[in-house]
Amino acid sequence: MTHESAFKRVKKLREILNEANRQYYDLASPTISDREFDRLMEELISLERDYDLHHPTSPSARVGGGLSKHFDVVKHPVPMLSLSNSYNEQELRDFDKRVRQVLGDRSFTYFVELKFDGMALRLRYENGELVLGATRGNGQQGDDITTNVKTLRDIPLQLHGDYPSVVEIRGEAYMEHEAFVRFNKSRQENGETAFANPRNATAGSLKLQDSSLVAKRPIRFFAYDLLLEDNETLTHDARMHKLSDWGLRVCEERGVCTNIEEVLSKVSNLETRRKSLPYDTDGVVIKINEDVYRQELGNTAKAPKWAIAYKFEAEQAQTVINDISLQVGRLGTITPVAELEPVLLAGTTVKRASLHNEDEIKRKDIRVGDYVIIEKAGEIIPQVVQVVDLKTTKRGQSFRMPDHCPACASKLVRQEGEVAWKCINTLCPPQIRIKIEHFASRGAMDIDGLGEAVVDQLVSADLIKTYADLYTLEHNDLVKLDRMAEKSAANLIEAISESKKQVAERVLFGLGIRFVGATVAKDLIAAFGSIHKLAEASTEEIANIHGIGNKIAESVREFFDQPANLETIHRLNSYGLQMETTVRDTVESKITGQTFVLTGSLPTLSRNEATALIEKHGGKVTGSVSKNTDFVLAGDAAGSKLDKAMKLGVTVLKEEDFFRMISL
Repeated sequence: MTHESAFKRVKKLREILNEANRQYYDLASPTISDREFDRLMEELISLERDYDLHHPTSPSARVGGGLSKHFDVVKHPVPMLSLSNSYNEQELRDFDKRVRQVLGDRSFTYFVELKFDGMALRLRYENGELVLGATRGNGQQGDDITTNVKTLRDIPLQLHGDYPSVVEIRGEAYMEHEAFVRFNKSRQENGETAFANPRNATAGSLKLQDSSLVAKRPIRFFAYDLLLEDNETLTHDARMHKLSDWGLRVCEERGVCTNIEEVLSKVSNLETRRKSLPYDTDGVVIKINEDVYRQELGNTAKAPKWAIAYKFEAEQAQTVINDISLQVGRLGTITPVAELEPVLLAGTTVKRASLHNEDEIKRKDIRVGDYVIIEKAGEIIPQVVQVVDLKTTKRGQSFRMPDHCPACASKLVRQEGEVAWKCINTLCPPQIRIKIEHFASRGAMDIDGLGEAVVDQLVSADLIKTYADLYTLEHNDLVKLDRMAEKSAANLIEAISESKKQVAERVLFGLGIRFVGATVAKDLIAAFGSIHKLAEASTEEIANIHGIGNKIAESVREFFDQPANLETIHRLNSYGLQMETTVRDTVESKITGQTFVLTGSLPTLSRNEATALIEKHGGKVTGSVSKNTDFVLAGDAAGSKLDKAMKLGVTVLKEEDFFRMISL
């Protein structure tokens, strides 16, 4: 390929990928499959590398890459001020009164929009090209995180349409609820600490030093303000339309109100609907819509006088801490948990709340006997907000993390630079149980019937100590367990035997190596070809795999450096589990590039068989239904996934429909 033809191909690929991004993120109407998108992106990256055709606005910049040892500090040309807060109707009426005292009888309107609970960002475009992404910082200056910001697909690298030479934009980065739950679940499966709420997850992600990791985080962005250097006078509503025209994503939950009564009605409506929104919002922002009046009203040292935030009341409850227990995780992490007097919160009865770690308990000075305020972080995870200072409270002793594991009495360790204490005894009973449950889980070996209760009985009866012991179990071992009938025992033995057919990447994921999730496991097997070769690889060789990095590589190497783990691998191999990759032949069909979700029991196919058939014919299987799902393959006893598919209008197939599609 000549340089000229490479240039033409790169230009075409950028057009295709930019349009695909717009269709997917702006219009929620994907035009190409994920697989095709990835293939085109790989081609683009390869051509840009081989022919030195890199450009800062190329969609390849979304992938991220390279480490930043630190972030430079940049000064904001216009300070990013905070907002004054209000908490009730009277305070909003007082704000309106202050505004009218200054503006008199002049006609003006209010602009009302949601206050997002995320991380404020500043964007700067020059000649339409994104040249800066920065944090709010202290309001006067913030961190230059441009490389990380470029990975956010809601933020255009190049503006569209008719725009001025310099554009300053303010907005909010955030995570949606469902994406946050999936992200946290993935972290926990990889042995990482879960984030307390979407806001913390967003802020923590955007301050990472490796932009390729940021690119994998499900961060969205709403633009909510526009600053123009030529001081063009606009209403705020007109500014929002300009942002949308230029390719920025703006929230639809906004409106113009002619008086304070309309404002109060809009605020009430948004507060009622906040729980139905897919993201966190902690209030509403009310602004003077006309720019000319903003200048007259002015600012205080910390906040504008032409805007105010109305804060929604947080869903909180007060209860007492009866005890502080310790929970042992799959990788030995010890998490302190508050055992609460049961209390109703956000529609559910809460009995326990995470206290995260010893440092957090000391910071809030939480003790047994304390009356505390609890709330659901991101309306998901119960957490203790603060201790209620009641003089009548009889407080317990200050909390101190024990020296030994509460489950096995092994000495706890705290690695340098980490806040968590850990039990490093691989035979610690709770760890054994959780590791085996993970090994048997649907994403790993998919052993039906091996749930928490059965695993607990097997470990308690000393029938298994590792997941390799599962393959030595016999029918007579199982029928001795409580509520294990002859047929159930036979089915479980059969399911364990069937799991030997799972591909090597699932076996690797099932091993429970820290930081190795399902995607990383697939990448490692694809790179090395087998678990045996991976076990022999150096840290450097592993880290050189695209998307892996030193942190994962060190964890993998540490796992295989332990003789007990190598012995387990040897045993699994001897029992017939798949240790090497098998190249899957795919055929073009009507479902090539289509996304499927499986639910219920199919008449003739097991879930694994259905998945294999879909992948063989070029389709993809995911675990949850969304607007991007093409088909739901449903059998008997289909549950909530079927209901959601019907609600979203996703095509639902029966097994015979599916067979008909792949046979065409």
